[in-house]
Amino acid sequence: MAFILLILLIAVATAQAQPATLTDSRDGKTYKTVKIGNQIWMAENLNYDASSSVCYENKPANCATYGRLYNWETANKACPSGWHLPSNSEWEELGKAVGGEKIAGKKLKAKSDWNENGNGMDEFGFAALPGGYGSSDVDFNDVGYNSYWWDASENSATNAYYHSMGYYHKYANWNNLDKSYLFSVRCIKDYP
Repeated sequence: MAFILLILLIAVATAQAQPATLTDSRDGKTYKTVKIGNQIWMAENLNYDASSSVCYENKPANCATYGRLYNWETANKACPSGWHLPSNSEWEELGKAVGGEKIAGKKLKAKSDWNENGNGMDEFGFAALPGGYGSSDVDFNDVGYNSYWWDASENSATNAYYHSMGYYHKYANWNNLDKSYLFSVRCIKDYP
């Protein structure tokens, strides 16, 4: 009896240790997901080849590592069915769930791939990577140093919010910029 109980406990522990995944029915790509607080997030940047999206420096290897970069309009339509581009309040809820905006960067950044000793602790499995950004004239910057993700919230007719993390600090930041910039996308699961 004790042996059967031990087998059941091992099976439960193994099942809990397995990361959840999402398979995008549009292209068959599979993404890790993670539950943080009451939210379920993709634990990788989106790599769906939507029109107007690009790989950093137009190199497919960068898409494989960091996902694709999207302008704001495309980002709002890029998430798979059942998922969406997070709003400013959803990003804020994520920050609160990990201990606050002042330490969210350190806790959510991946343990590797950040330059200048900027690696994080990845305490929650979010695995934020420094995918950089592209500008409207397809000038690329900051890969290895900073990450930028679009927010579904607009600031004006021409600007929208984005959230970022940098190699040189432990906080998460948000600001707004022209919608033509090319940033990464992290999708969040729709609420039931």
